Amino acid sequence: MNVQLKKGVLELIFLLSVLEKDMYRYELVDEVSKIVEINEGTIYPLLKRLTNEHYFETYLRESSGGPPRKYYHLTEAGKKYTMKLKKEWTEIFSRVDKFIKRSENYE
Repeated sequence: MNVQLKKGVLELIFLLSVLEKDMYRYELVDEVSKIVEINEGTIYPLLKRLTNEHYFETYLRESSGGPPRKYYHLTEAGKKYTMKLKKEWTEIFSRVDKFIKRSENYE
C-alpha cells in the first residue's frame, strides 16, 4: 500500500479500533495489522500525538504475566473526532470510487 495513503487512514483505523474496546499497545498493533501492514515504530508517535490531543486517555491494568499494561481509552473528544474522520473518509472514498468506476469506461 502506498505510504501516504496508509498514513492518511492509519489514524482512523486506530481510533475505530479503540472505539470498539480499550486496548493495550500490542493488542492495538495486532488489530491494526489485520487491516494494514505496520511496524511498532510507526504506532508510538501516533499514539503519543492522539493522547496529547486528548483523544485517548491511558490507564494501567494488571496483566497475568508481567508488568501492568497501559491501555488506551477513547475520550468523548476522541469519539467526536473519530466520527468526523469516518464521515470524511466515507465521503472521499465514495467520490474516488465513482471516479474510478467512470474511468473504467475508457479501458
